Amino acid sequence: MKIPLFKNYWDDKDIDYVTKVIKRGMYWANGPEIKEFENRIAEYVGTKYCVAFNSGTSALHAVLLAVEVKNYEVIVPSFTFISTANSVIMAGGKPIFADIEENTFGLDPDDVQEKITSKTKVILPIHYGGCACNIKAFSDLVEDNELILIEDAAESLGAKFGDKMVGTFGDAAMFSFTPTKVISMGEGGVIVTNSKDIFEKLKLIRSHGRLETADYFYSTQYMDYITLGYNFRMPSICAAQGLAQLDKIKEFVMKRRRIAKIYNETLDNIEGIRIPITPKKCHHIYQMYSILIEAGRKKRDELQEYLKNNGITSKVYFEPTHKTYYFKNELGYNIKLEKTELIAGKILSLPIYPGLEDGEISYILEKFKSFQFFAAPR
Repeated sequence: MKIPLFKNYWDDKDIDYVTKVIKRGMYWANGPEIKEFENRIAEYVGTKYCVAFNSGTSALHAVLLAVEVKNYEVIVPSFTFISTANSVIMAGGKPIFADIEENTFGLDPDDVQEKITSKTKVILPIHYGGCACNIKAFSDLVEDNELILIEDAAESLGAKFGDKMVGTFGDAAMFSFTPTKVISMGEGGVIVTNSKDIFEKLKLIRSHGRLETADYFYSTQYMDYITLGYNFRMPSICAAQGLAQLDKIKEFVMKRRRIAKIYNETLDNIEGIRIPITPKKCHHIYQMYSILIEAGRKKRDELQEYLKNNGITSKVYFEPTHKTYYFKNELGYNIKLEKTELIAGKILSLPIYPGLEDGEISYILEKFKSFQFFAAPR
């Protein structure tokens, strides 16, 4: 078998929605699908506003510009995709790395508390792999210290903490729609917020700082440029497919949770593997299914090679950002994050996507059963 880490699910609705945009021969940019997609996301998450961007990274970059982090510190995890920290730098701020906790792999509130200084302006936690971090603790922290909370929820559209959706706890939140995400249109991202001020700034930043009082491409009206901005706009075709994908999100989450349940039932019985831990208050959507190999990096890497040789793709999400060449050698970060580095040496993400068939799941689990595991020394 050849089993990829992820495979995008589509149906005739995806084709129909995109085809409609192409065939009309106009509004391939700034089409009505953009606003409809923004409204649907805001309604689904439960926020007043949503602004669409051409990627999650540009969305995060834009919101950090909107809250003006230049010359300030932003506390971020190192256990994340590199764009979380890069976006801070691109917005003129300084990333301050804090350690994670070992259940959700989200930021450790205690370590974040220790990293707060007079220069801190934003706390930027991620919700790893479809499970909420300890977000309530960060809500309390920003309130107590008069800071801004921005959720990097790139991987967690549809996840909940208690009865609240991820993305509704902070001043703003980012969701991403790259191919590995719960819904995807190839590229794309959004910022959701209840702040009208942030909303208005984001619209300027994503389109060259232009104050759009009419449809730019089809109006003769002059629209002034009142601030520095970028070309961060989402194409209409992407938004159209996003609408088709949103129609299926309930089904996608249900199928992912079903696959995770099957994985859990077998892998939890193999000594040396720790399956994902979901805190009682969290509704996990399993954008990723990540296990820990307790014996550590060497055995984890052997397992990954064994799976590859048997046609099964797996991936390490994530190696620490502070250990990358750029942050270590170019920016001079020389820090130790004990839990981040420990987890990064044990973690492995397995194939999980709506179209993963029962026979493929059984094949993956059979290969796990035939691999020689052993637990870490006590």
